[in-house]
Amino acid sequence: MQAMQEEMDSIQRNDTWKLTKLPHDKEKIGTKWVYKTKFNSDGSVERHKERLVAKGFTQKYGIDYEETFAPVARQETIRMLI
Repeated sequence: MQAMQEEMDSIQRNDTWKLTKLPHDKEKIGTKWVYKTKFNSDGSVERHKERLVAKGFTQKYGIDYEETFAPVARQETIRMLI
């Protein structure tokens, strides 16, 4: 629960989302929590990670399929491109 709260705090702090009204002719795309446990080399739990992600698989081709929702780039990827 603490990791989920930290993720929600991070989303608000970074201004990642903006709450808006959905147009009448559009359908919402749901979200889900993805959980992962990080371990130390000795097998002990380092920390729990949670991410709130959009269910992109619910998009329909020709309607909202080519829309992009909150892409996230890792620092390693940015370094490689630079």
